[in-house]
Amino acid sequence: MAEERFANLAAGTFYAPLDYVWAVRRVLRTLQPSLVLITETEIWPNLFRETKRTDAALAIVNGRISDDAFPRYRSFAWLFRRVLGMADSILVQTQEMRARFVALGADPEQVSVSGNFKYDIEPRAIDSHSPLARLLEGLRPAKIWIAASTMPGVSAADIDEDAAVLSAFQHLSSQHPGLLLILAPRKPEQFPIAARKLEASGLQYLRRSQLAESQPISLPAVLLLDSIGELAGVFHAADVVFMGGTLASRGGHNIIEPALFAKPVIVGPHMENFRSITEDFRRAGALVEIQHPGELTQAVDRLLADSALAAQLGERAQTCAMAQRGATARAVTAARELYTRHVPRYLPAQPWYSLRWLLGRLWNWGARRHQARALAAPRRLTAPVISIGNVTMGGTGKTPCALRLAADLVASGLRPGILTRGYRRRSTETCMTLPAGAKINADRTGDEAQLFLRAAVAPVGIGGDRYQTGVALEQRFGLDVLLLDDGFQHARLDRSIDLVLLDAMNPFGGGHVFPLGRLREPLEALARADLFLLTRTDLSDMGPAIEYQVRRWNTTAPIFHGHLAAKAWLEHSTGKPYPLEPKPFDGALAFCGVGNPASFRRTLEALGVNPAGWMEFPDHHRYRPRDLRRMVRKANACAASALITTAKDGVNLAHLRVADFTSVPLYGLEVELCVDKGQEMLDVIRRALARDAGSSEELS
Repeated sequence: MAEERFANLAAGTFYAPLDYVWAVRRVLRTLQPSLVLITETEIWPNLFRETKRTDAALAIVNGRISDDAFPRYRSFAWLFRRVLGMADSILVQTQEMRARFVALGADPEQVSVSGNFKYDIEPRAIDSHSPLARLLEGLRPAKIWIAASTMPGVSAADIDEDAAVLSAFQHLSSQHPGLLLILAPRKPEQFPIAARKLEASGLQYLRRSQLAESQPISLPAVLLLDSIGELAGVFHAADVVFMGGTLASRGGHNIIEPALFAKPVIVGPHMENFRSITEDFRRAGALVEIQHPGELTQAVDRLLADSALAAQLGERAQTCAMAQRGATARAVTAARELYTRHVPRYLPAQPWYSLRWLLGRLWNWGARRHQARALAAPRRLTAPVISIGNVTMGGTGKTPCALRLAADLVASGLRPGILTRGYRRRSTETCMTLPAGAKINADRTGDEAQLFLRAAVAPVGIGGDRYQTGVALEQRFGLDVLLLDDGFQHARLDRSIDLVLLDAMNPFGGGHVFPLGRLREPLEALARADLFLLTRTDLSDMGPAIEYQVRRWNTTAPIFHGHLAAKAWLEHSTGKPYPLEPKPFDGALAFCGVGNPASFRRTLEALGVNPAGWMEFPDHHRYRPRDLRRMVRKANACAASALITTAKDGVNLAHLRVADFTSVPLYGLEVELCVDKGQEMLDVIRRALARDAGSSEELS
């Protein structure tokens, strides 16, 4: 039922994990939620604790603690005090519920009354084309009495509500010959039992599940509603509603649904589970209360005979229900606020956790030591340096950012150059300085440097020693500014601006330093940044939460947003560009070896490309013939007419003749960085460069 109801609303529906640490951690690792909402009284210690360990927000909504549960919970107040203290917010149904949560140890500042979700039900009548609607139209009953959610007694001495309802109907049918009783047992296992009782009573009846096979009947009669999910929609047709679970000692059922249809409702003495709602209706004179089954016949008869009284009670009930609406909207507002302040942290798996934790501490110690030495005596180039870097391993869009910034600086009249180490290049040359657009084998430059050269926007310097490479680049080309690719941790070179990129899909590398997570250094390093650019913000809605977290470490640096936009398809063998639409292929096998393969997937989805197959490789992967053979086999298996990949992967395939392996064409997707308020970000950078130039003149 949940899967059916949430089909168009939720990405997934599943059972809550058993409250064991390993089970809860596995679920949280899989989902990586920013916010966990707990409804009513699902208070599970391990779920709460492990959720907070991920830095996700945790809230209880529509909170309630029943009369039966409260005494038991109080005896474990020492446990609940710790558990409830982990919640960022607790929204409860009533003041009484607030007092109970506080009595169990919840922080009074965190607990607020927001109302009951049940009042926010949207009343919807059954579809006019449904078999049930057609049956009612054909029978044309003078009056309809619905006995909703009826229950058997909890013991032999308790009241069987189906029997009480059928007994009342036998008395009423002679006085109301056009009466139709719709009997709706609460649970499916009661359906056949109710059918046997109807058979034994001698009453005319139909079963909802057998309408197609049933013979026409005359009124008065009973319709056994032995189906799931239709009762709420039938309330609109009722003249009187008796709510089950209230004569038997079952604690009652929800009376809001019939009330929203302005129907008069009869209840028995057992509404313990809905005490607040009952009190609201009682104060408004909006329901009929009976104490024992013998009063049911009289109560129903009175409302069937007096239409004005029934209408008056129904209107009061509807007014009462409508006045209490809004709990859902208040909970959504609170949830949205929490969502915009939390970014989830990855929860590492238990195997080898201790070893990885120790290695992470060693990595952190080494990074701090290296950083301290480098910062003690940074070396300064003649031209100001703009560092473009990040705090995580994997792709954040540094290469497109460097190209975008270089093009913008050229357009503003400056002469930029690009400094890069040439990661994974195969060359004995310690330093290379190349003009924009230079043709050189990708093995000698590395994939990122090759992309800089092919873009032909600025000269490129390649070398491990970025200072010596920068000096050589300045001497050869006479530059105004240098862009230091992947330079945030390269403190040996002084820079005018530290531009830090954060991938909106995974901004903080899981919150752990390598190897527990993907951080290169602890998040307090963000304090060194002069400017932030959140990339791929079109693929994530976590922008506000990321900004909130960044401000914990850096309160002044401007924050801008950007996204990678597809430009064209490039045919690999010729370099010929093709427009995004119409696509130069039909079905395709997609593959990539980049730091964030999920972003490539999402980009393809945005372009309307649904790959027939998918393959992933490590970042900066240098492709081998065996890799191409695997791709060809998979492409043939899924009947793909083309291979598609990223421009970066196209560079890492340049040393292979793809045509020797397959006649299937290969296309690379060319992208560019688009910055929201890009001119404003460029102005910030130019002002910083001007300030740095002024400081240099004063020192000289």
